[in-house]
Amino acid sequence: MKPAKLFLTSVFLSFGAVVLGQSSQNIIKIDQNGYYPNAPKIAVITSDYKTDEYAGPNFGFYVLKANVGDTVYKSKLSDVRSSANSSIKTRIADFSAFHQKGTFVIYVPGIGSSYPFKVDDDVHKDAATAILKGFYYIRSAMPLEEKYAGKWHRPAGHPDTHVLVHPSAASAKRPAGTVISASGGWYDAGDYNKYVVNSGISTGTLLSAYEDFPDYFTQLNTNIPESGNGVPDVLDEALYNIRWMMQMQDPNDGGVYNKCTNAAFDPMVRPGVTKLPRYVVQKGTAATLDFAAVAAQASRIFRKYNKQYPGLADSLLNAATYAWKWAEKNPALEYNQNLINQKFEPKITTGAYGDKSFKDEWFWAATELLGTTGKKVYYDTVAKHTTDPVSLPSWANVRMLGYYTLTRLKNNLPSFARGSADAMAKQIVAFADNYLPRIPENAFGTVMGASPREFNWGSNSEAANQGVALINAYLITKDKKYVDAALTNMDYLLGRNATGYCFVTGIGSRPTMRPHHRPSISDGIEDPVPGLMAGGPNPGMQDHAYYEHKEPETAYSDTDAAYASNEIAINWNAPAVYLFNAIEALQKKVGY
Repeated sequence: MKPAKLFLTSVFLSFGAVVLGQSSQNIIKIDQNGYYPNAPKIAVITSDYKTDEYAGPNFGFYVLKANVGDTVYKSKLSDVRSSANSSIKTRIADFSAFHQKGTFVIYVPGIGSSYPFKVDDDVHKDAATAILKGFYYIRSAMPLEEKYAGKWHRPAGHPDTHVLVHPSAASAKRPAGTVISASGGWYDAGDYNKYVVNSGISTGTLLSAYEDFPDYFTQLNTNIPESGNGVPDVLDEALYNIRWMMQMQDPNDGGVYNKCTNAAFDPMVRPGVTKLPRYVVQKGTAATLDFAAVAAQASRIFRKYNKQYPGLADSLLNAATYAWKWAEKNPALEYNQNLINQKFEPKITTGAYGDKSFKDEWFWAATELLGTTGKKVYYDTVAKHTTDPVSLPSWANVRMLGYYTLTRLKNNLPSFARGSADAMAKQIVAFADNYLPRIPENAFGTVMGASPREFNWGSNSEAANQGVALINAYLITKDKKYVDAALTNMDYLLGRNATGYCFVTGIGSRPTMRPHHRPSISDGIEDPVPGLMAGGPNPGMQDHAYYEHKEPETAYSDTDAAYASNEIAINWNAPAVYLFNAIEALQKKVGY
């Protein structure tokens, strides 16, 4: 198209007009990180269409070169869509037919211009790298050096080399008050505690990302201390947490403590400032089986890296089978923190991660042990649960992780297990197919947001895990439509949503800036620790913080008091690591 100059001032392009009290940049919702040249490209226009004189049938939009104003593409906006999750009405600006590389803005007459965005190959590499690097910044018991952490460098924090066995976890060989080491691992969320149950799904998701895209991750450098050691950074990052999880296993019986924690949450201070006692608390079936699953999966993966980590694969498999044997003796031991606090002192008031149903943990652990050992004893457990309903994975329901694993490993499974793997693959595809009709009906053109119920505590992990399910459907079918659908949710997380925020710290023009995250709050640095994904809209607003907007898809507050929508957590970052990096890995294969 021959460039045509629109009469716009540089200020108008850079900062946007103001319509109805909102900046144009917040009315025009985009993926703030950018778009691939040949991928679907959508922007969403939100405004009051009852009073907007430009809302007629010829209401159009323009793609302009940023800071120049040359028109490089123009088209009409869609008809008005009404959101099912708020009072917002939208029009879709579809510029998928535009393939030029560069930096651009969307301009809508009468409204103004969007934030600038890039169109380029590998456009999401920075976000994909950052979301994985986010795990490095939340390492416990390790000083973050400036050459790796930049301005967010800090001392080690909690060493956890002098951890007490809580009375709830006491045993004959480890009575209450016994001192053990539980050093390393990741801080779980906005707090400074470490939880095995939540580490299970988080670490397992990182390991699965590697198993699905090993060539891609082999070349991905995140600039962590282990970079360049011959092991992919994603595996070294996972291993940092796995080594902590191994210390949470009681060597005397194989059971795994639920968490390493203070009795109560630390105040909003830097890591390690407080010197309060740290405890390991009662063992539980969920924690033990989650550990068994992660250790078995890691054993399978790290066997390839025996040169770098001699004996690690064997140690992991031994730990996994030891945990399995403990669980066989304790098949349904719940971690019930309220009951524990009625019996023991000190009372523990940090996150519980209590689970009452263990079918999914048994299934996931069995699939990972089956995939690693090929032994029928584990398939016997798998077979008991193949007809159980599937849902998106969460810390309380990890069944789908087992489906992903057996489908991924189908060709390497013993013959007696392949039929079940085929059936699971069909279930994954059918599950993903239910997401596809949502997109043309959604006011923001995304899979995320078909129902207000999807906006809950950690709703952004719902969006990311939907994307993971869609990517797995692609890996089974090789049908590009599933990647296109997954991309809509990546766009959602990076700004194409009702709030207008990019939910990943350090990414985009309007990122989350004040997450409920103690290191970010207490370090005296204006920018938060980068590469961390906020929880997302949550109309439950359990924190009782101030929320300007309270409808399901808008109930988000970028304030550190708003832990119900603005906390970070490892189980929210992990599926975003998978989704962002999967799309980067697949971009050329699917023609983006």
